[in-house]
Amino acid sequence: MNLARILDYKFPEIRARYGIRETILYALGVGACSDPLNEDELSFVYEANLQSLPSMCCVLAHPGFWAKNPEFEIDWVKLVHAEQRFTLVAPLPAQGEVIGQYKISGVVDKGHGKGTLLHFDKVLLNGDGTLLGSVVSTLFLRGDGGCGSWGEPALELTVVPATAPTGRIDVETSTLSALTYRLSGDYNPLHADPAVARDAGFPRPILHGLCTFGVACQALIRELCGFDAKRLRTLGARFTKPVYPGETLRTEYWLQDRGEVQFRCSVVERGEVVLDRGVALIDI
Repeated sequence: MNLARILDYKFPEIRARYGIRETILYALGVGACSDPLNEDELSFVYEANLQSLPSMCCVLAHPGFWAKNPEFEIDWVKLVHAEQRFTLVAPLPAQGEVIGQYKISGVVDKGHGKGTLLHFDKVLLNGDGTLLGSVVSTLFLRGDGGCGSWGEPALELTVVPATAPTGRIDVETSTLSALTYRLSGDYNPLHADPAVARDAGFPRPILHGLCTFGVACQALIRELCGFDAKRLRTLGARFTKPVYPGETLRTEYWLQDRGEVQFRCSVVERGEVVLDRGVALIDI
């Protein structure tokens, strides 16, 4: 990775419009509406009384697969998502215009052979310039250790309690989940091309980390928000293991004070934790 070139690069402001089609497609990609006869679930995928999932803020005004730019010299085949978090100061409209403003806030070099963490920030605005929220993506560049550190690392996410969870929700992903989700803007071939997946060390294409994140988001809204998406304002988690399309994701959660929730997700079939140190803030 060429750190100097990355830090010199000025990410363009991205203005984008989205409609009910994009909102519905995102919800389908993260497995919303397991029961189309349930009117509450249908509200995420049907234009009548449509509501957007808050985690869609992560893909709106998406900058594209910028890490593939050859001038950055990133070993992009080995890039994976490490952490994701967002905070919304207002409910995300089901359709509208948004502006994404991007910057790199920190680079943590773990050393040669150990990779690098890169913190990529987005400020999300309505089309009129009013603030919607902020998004922080932490990327793990597995093939780029030894480049040097810069800036400030993101705050550490909190370890989930050692006690038994308050509850759990299981969501079966589709074998087509990755192919559907990528239509929301992340076209990294790691999630579609078996040859690229093998080159990256995986037996087959893996699910996007942000898709797993969205599954957890809609599961918590279903379980804890009474299907009212605007009640969930903050969500963050660490990606720990890959998920393969078709696997069952189990979200375990711990209720805390003042609307705070801690959670983690595991794959039922393999018994592995895939999303850890999760935190959510719900309006109560």
